Amino acid sequence: MPFPTPDTAHPVRLPDGTVIKGNVFLKAVIDHPRIDVGEYSYANDFDPPEDPAEWASRIAPYLFPPSPDRLIIGKFVQIAHGVRFITQSANHLMSGFSTFPFAIHDPDRFLDYAAAFEPGPDTVVGNDVWIGMDAKIMPGSRIGSGAIIGAGSVVAGEISDYAIALGNPARVVRMRFEPDLIERLMQVAWWDWPIEKILSHEAAITGADIDALEAAQQA
Repeated sequence: MPFPTPDTAHPVRLPDGTVIKGNVFLKAVIDHPRIDVGEYSYANDFDPPEDPAEWASRIAPYLFPPSPDRLIIGKFVQIAHGVRFITQSANHLMSGFSTFPFAIHDPDRFLDYAAAFEPGPDTVVGNDVWIGMDAKIMPGSRIGSGAIIGAGSVVAGEISDYAIALGNPARVVRMRFEPDLIERLMQVAWWDWPIEKILSHEAAITGADIDALEAAQQA
């Protein structure tokens, strides 16, 4: 069976033909003006929404069409069950005595409440990032390519390329590779290759021989 195209809603199929409905290529199911998803990035959920269109609100429940910020997800990102992107529109005003959002309970003032906030930075996830189960990504966070976010972590800030981050707040516990190797990997940027080339050099991409990967880049 050929590798699924990025517009395949449910790309995981067992040998007996069973389709895993809890795994989706996000580009195929998300049509949201404030979310940009790269090809082959997937999310997994043990209790997936019945309507595929609801995946946007599943992973980013506070990101609305008029929200001032965006969620940008790179290619080949792996998002585990329970991951949530807590974007700018989740905030409450803290300039007065109470944080209660009275205005959102009045349809005539709903948009005025959102307009009261200063626009915040976009939340950006690089390429080939693995985000573990139940992790929370806070507004304006930036996660570099090749990074791994541990299960249950809360990311608030910037995580470097090929870093492993854990905890609340998430802290880098170690780098996956030495700096010179990370630089070479970022130069290769295999996620930007055509899918046919990626599949033909899968062993080099999933292996640990940078010379072989660089040779594949030139092939």
